[in-house]
Amino acid sequence: MKTRWHNLALILAGIRLALATIREHKLRSFLTVLGVIIGTGTIIGVGSILTGFDSAVTSVIRSLGTDTIVVFKFKIGVQFGRRSREELLRKPLTYENAVAIQERCRSVAAVSPYLFPNWNVIHRARYKNNEVLQIDLGGTDEKYALGGQAEMMAGRFFTDFENIRRVPVAVIGEDIYKSLYSGLDAVGKPIQVDGHTYEVIGVMKRPANSFPGQQDNRVLLPYHTMRKLEPGATEHMLIVVAHPGRLAQAMEEVRGVLRQERRLKPADPDNFALSTAEQMVEEFRQVTSVTALVMVVLSSIGLLVGGIGVMNIMLVSVTERTREIGVRKAIGARRFDIVVQFLTEAVVLTFAGGLFGMLLGWGVSKAAGLVFPNLPTTVPLWAAVLGIVVSVGVGLFFGLWPATKAARLDPVEALRYE
Repeated sequence: MKTRWHNLALILAGIRLALATIREHKLRSFLTVLGVIIGTGTIIGVGSILTGFDSAVTSVIRSLGTDTIVVFKFKIGVQFGRRSREELLRKPLTYENAVAIQERCRSVAAVSPYLFPNWNVIHRARYKNNEVLQIDLGGTDEKYALGGQAEMMAGRFFTDFENIRRVPVAVIGEDIYKSLYSGLDAVGKPIQVDGHTYEVIGVMKRPANSFPGQQDNRVLLPYHTMRKLEPGATEHMLIVVAHPGRLAQAMEEVRGVLRQERRLKPADPDNFALSTAEQMVEEFRQVTSVTALVMVVLSSIGLLVGGIGVMNIMLVSVTERTREIGVRKAIGARRFDIVVQFLTEAVVLTFAGGLFGMLLGWGVSKAAGLVFPNLPTTVPLWAAVLGIVVSVGVGLFFGLWPATKAARLDPVEALRYE
C-alpha cells in the first residue's frame, strides 16, 4: 500500500512538473505537439463528418422503404470505376416490363415506371424571365407518390386519367419553385420545359432525407405526357413496392418475370439488377469504410510527426536536466522513479495536444455543418476516445526511449555534467 501511494505521489509530482515546463516553454511545447494536434483533430473532424454523412445518406436510401425494390439495367448504388462493356450494352427496361410485373407478381403491391429523358441534352425549365438549367426531368405515374418521395407542399400529384390522356401538366420540386416563381403561388401557372408549355398542378417538398447540399430540381410529367415530349427516350427504371413482409418473395417473382420478358436462357446470368435499400446501404458503407481507413492512415502521419517531435524535445530535456537527474539518483531515486517522471511529462504533453486536437476537430465538425446544413455532423464518442487514447499512446511510445536514457545515467557522471 505504501509503495502504491508513493508511485501515485510520484506521478502527481511528475504532472505538476510537466505542466510547469509547458508554462515556461509555451511556444516550444506548442510546436512540439503540433503534429499531435493536427492528427487528433483530423481523426475527430473526419470521424464526425463521416458519421454525419453516413447518417444522411443511409437515411436517404432507407427512405425508399423497406419493401421497395429499384430495378434498373445495372446495379444502382455508390460505386466507383467504369461499368463493364456488357453492362453498358444491356437493353433498357421497358414500360411493358412494368405492366408484366404488376400483372404476374402476387407479392408486388405496385409498380411505377420512371422514364428518363435523353442523356445528351441539357434540359431546362422556364417561367417568364426566370430559367433553371439541368433540371431532373422524368416521367412517371400516380403510383410514384406512394413511395414517400412526393410529399406535396402545394397542389396535388397527377392522376391516372391525366397520365392516360397525356394531359400537359407537371409537378415541380421545391427548389425549382423557389427559382422560377419566387414565392408566388405556382399552382395553375404555366412552366416551359424544353420549349413546351405545361400547367403546374403541384409543388413537392424537398425530401426530408435528402443528400447534403442536394437541390430539389425535379420536374415530373405524367409518363405518357413525357413519352410525347421525348419520343426517343428509352431508359426506364422500375420502382417496385412489395406487400409488407414479402420483399424476398417479390424479388424472386420480379426476377423470374424479367428473365422471361428478356428471353434469358436458364444458364444465362441476369442482364438487369434488383436493388433494395439495405443492399445499397451495405455497399455505401463498404466505400465509406475504405475512406475512413485512408483518413486514419493520413492522420497517423501527423501523429507520427508529433511523436518524433515529442521524443526530440524529451531528449533535449534529458540533456538539460542531467545534473537534476544525478542529484535525484544520489539521494535515492530509483530507475523506475526517473522513467515514471519523464514518461509522465511526455504523456501530459501529448494529452494536452490531444485536447487541443479535440477542439480543432470539433471546430471542423461545426464548420462542415454550417457549409452543409443538411449534414448532421456530431462528434462521435468513438472518435473522441480514439483521439485521446492515441495521443496518450504516442506520448508513452515516443517518451519511453528518452525516459529510459535518463534512468540509465550514471549518477556520478550526471553530477559532474556541465
